[in-house]
Amino acid sequence: MLYYLSHFSAWWGPLNVFRYETFRAMAAALTSLVLSLAMGPTTILLLTRLKLGQPLRLESEVRELADLHSSKKGTPTMGGILILATVTISSLLWCDPANRLYWLVLGSMLFLGFIGFADDYEKVAKKNSKGIRGWHKLAAQALLAIFVVVYLSYNANYPREWNSLYIPFFKTPAVVDMGLLTVVFFGLVIMGTSNAVNLTDGLDGLAIGCSISVAMTYAIFCYLTGNAKLATYLYLPLVSGAGELAVFCAALVGSGLGFLWFNCHPARVFMGDTGSLALGGVLGVLAICIHEELVLVIAGGVFVLEAGSVMLQVASFKLTGKRIFAMSPLHHHFELKGWDETTVTVRFWILSLVASLLALATLKLR
Repeated sequence: MLYYLSHFSAWWGPLNVFRYETFRAMAAALTSLVLSLAMGPTTILLLTRLKLGQPLRLESEVRELADLHSSKKGTPTMGGILILATVTISSLLWCDPANRLYWLVLGSMLFLGFIGFADDYEKVAKKNSKGIRGWHKLAAQALLAIFVVVYLSYNANYPREWNSLYIPFFKTPAVVDMGLLTVVFFGLVIMGTSNAVNLTDGLDGLAIGCSISVAMTYAIFCYLTGNAKLATYLYLPLVSGAGELAVFCAALVGSGLGFLWFNCHPARVFMGDTGSLALGGVLGVLAICIHEELVLVIAGGVFVLEAGSVMLQVASFKLTGKRIFAMSPLHHHFELKGWDETTVTVRFWILSLVASLLALATLKLR
């Protein structure tokens, strides 16, 4: 909303700064960071009083892991509401409310946050360790994919080739018209990222730290994609209004840093599915909005490794009766191999940062 102050720059010149996406992106990041630090203690206290503590699984196959994480029992979860609240407030303050893509990504984040909240509530309040049924979550994510397709197809400001897949590694843009498969592809992107971040959220600070790297990467991509000169120079698909998504990504980064303040080891709060499903899903929607879905595979390399380890473990056990890893997702494998939790987390952060740099390097491969 503060964007509209730029309309009064004729009366007072300095107000024109509110027109620039770069200024508002930095302001959004700082706003969400300050809000997270200010609201964090109250949120943790509220979750603790409501007895929304993290339960521990004690099945025989994970008993060794339960012993390693025994001190985490009772730590308040559902802390993702802090991320959702601060990103929403900050983005509402600093994004242009007239931008339709902004409302799409904000609505997608809140919708998936609600699904995650319902899952957490089943696990914590109703003591149902499995949460809501898996197909319910997948159905909700599929419905979101359908909504994204419909929303973009009727958005007059969005390119006609909204259903096209851009291959990012060629100087001459390689475009694949997906036609009716667009819904399936969007669904895979949203489901994949949402559930991959959810799987990564198993150690203090791991998922949020990697999410910060990816959000920073997409803040840059969104800004470039929304800038006519830079998009043309870098052979990026020009998307009108994508610059506002850079402001939203910056709000995600600031909120993530604020949440990490309380989520770093030893964590005072966990994001739960409320945060992980929302974070992963919104990153997928952001990638869809700017036609950079394939880059997400690179930038989110850690998430890909985590999800891939689960699929390989399941496939191997069903086909051969043997496990490839000591335990999946991958971060638990290294824990059971003797790595300290903080060591695993920091090394995965490093991998995430390297993956983000590789994703940015694709800009010069075009």
